[in-house]
Amino acid sequence: MGGGAVIGWDMTAALAMVSALGVDPLIAAECLPEIEAVMVRKLNEQMAARDRPGPEDQIRSARSR
Repeated sequence: MGGGAVIGWDMTAALAMVSALGVDPLIAAECLPEIEAVMVRKLNEQMAARDRPGPEDQIRSARSR
């Protein structure tokens, strides 16, 4: 179990990418926090799922007894 978590994005880097892509920074400033919140939640869910023992781990554990 890693115990790590994603807490957010580097918004300076995100806004630099927005600028490089030619996106209006005011629109990006409105949208990025919402997008960040969803991505952080999903990444943390994926990382937590990898830390949980799955059915394969239970089968391996039972066989090794």
